[in-house]
Amino acid sequence: MRLHYLCIFLGLSLFNCVDDKKAENDNYAYFGGEIINPGNDFVVLSKADKIIDTVKLDHRNRFLYKLENIESGGLYTFHHGGEIQVVFLEPQDSLLFRLNTLEFDESLVYTGRGDKKNNYLINEFLANEIQEKNIFKYCQLKPTVYIKRIDSLKFIKLKNLKLFKDRYETSELFDKIAMADINYNYYSSREVYPFVHYGRDKSSILESLPKDFYDYRKSIDYNDAFFKDNHYYDKFLRHSFNNMALHEHYNHNDKGHFNRSSLCYTLDKLELIDSLVDNPLIKDELLHYYTINYLAKSTDSVNNNKLLNSFLNKSNDEQSKENLKRFVSMLDVTKNGAPFPSVKVMDFRNNDLDLKETITRPTVITFWSHLYYDHFKESHYKLRELRMKYPEVNFISVNIDNYDSDKIKKSLVDKRFPLQFEYVLKNPKVSKEFLAVQPMTKTYLVDKRKTIVSSGANIFSRNFEEEILGMINR
Repeated sequence: MRLHYLCIFLGLSLFNCVDDKKAENDNYAYFGGEIINPGNDFVVLSKADKIIDTVKLDHRNRFLYKLENIESGGLYTFHHGGEIQVVFLEPQDSLLFRLNTLEFDESLVYTGRGDKKNNYLINEFLANEIQEKNIFKYCQLKPTVYIKRIDSLKFIKLKNLKLFKDRYETSELFDKIAMADINYNYYSSREVYPFVHYGRDKSSILESLPKDFYDYRKSIDYNDAFFKDNHYYDKFLRHSFNNMALHEHYNHNDKGHFNRSSLCYTLDKLELIDSLVDNPLIKDELLHYYTINYLAKSTDSVNNNKLLNSFLNKSNDEQSKENLKRFVSMLDVTKNGAPFPSVKVMDFRNNDLDLKETITRPTVITFWSHLYYDHFKESHYKLRELRMKYPEVNFISVNIDNYDSDKIKKSLVDKRFPLQFEYVLKNPKVSKEFLAVQPMTKTYLVDKRKTIVSSGANIFSRNFEEEILGMINR
């Protein structure tokens, strides 16, 4: 369907909704679209991680929504079928999009009032994805050559933005966001250099950098409330604290050895965040991010509790504190060598079962959610491959969503994934927590005696098949 048809649809819809704009509050915007190959029948609109509304698609897979009281406007997000994208809205915008979920970002095109700004932003987003892949190659260059390369990339982006502003009228808000996207993406490219550079001696890499390599940090606001939900600002902060903590880490550790998964390095990151970030929302989010990242991969109870205590002493988010306390306690329950716990599930013949009782031979247990749609697909393709290679192992997958089982079944049937290996948690909220399902790649290896061999495996890791063989040979 052509875009001009969508323009007609938008015009007709707005004609019915708006008779006299002057009679309305000016702080509104219309946002809608059409989704080809939808993953479900709704779109979730949010701003700053707060859900505004869940909007149903009609029988033509379209929707139109009026946002009230948006004041000066800004960045909003829309979620559909496990995918997420950002949209820029200002008062009185009437924006419509069209996309195909088979190529979510690549197919996304906007029309209507506000379309130029958003088509610019999505094109920059796609260009940054390509650039990010190239950055890994550029990072193998010498520091001075690398700087020239990324400086030229930034120059091109600034030139494109100027050309866009010369051609179209823009607002101060748009200019501020567009410039921040360019700058923070550029700063991130500098911050990742020591980590991506092929040399294993990170201390020598740091010492080889020009003295002014990180001079831009002097102008960085680590407490910028306006950009706290901006993707590029958030990415920069994470890269930056990784890098600054590396410097701190070498002040009290052997410079010849660096383990980015070590407790000491993670504690250094938490200390730096505590000293540089005052904004409670930014601070608590960063503290939680680094803490949960470490805990999700750790099997050391002593170290887990040391990190938890550091987090509890620095965070002001009481809910997050309670969540991580429970998470650590569940890691102890499901640690390697412990018996696999009893968890109620349901199969797609409507039988209630104990997941533990389905384990009669070496078993791999994975999880999936509609919120992570790409992982859902890729993990099931991987499981299909593994079943062919290891017929003596039982590979099962458990859905953790609080959805109707018919919806879950439809997703599996649509992708032609066999239902006999699939289960649904009976009580998702409690069971997810009990099994410490975080991150979504979390995988259990359980032997035929129902003993946990590994509680932190990942079917996409390089050594996963070695872990399978180890379990088989127990």
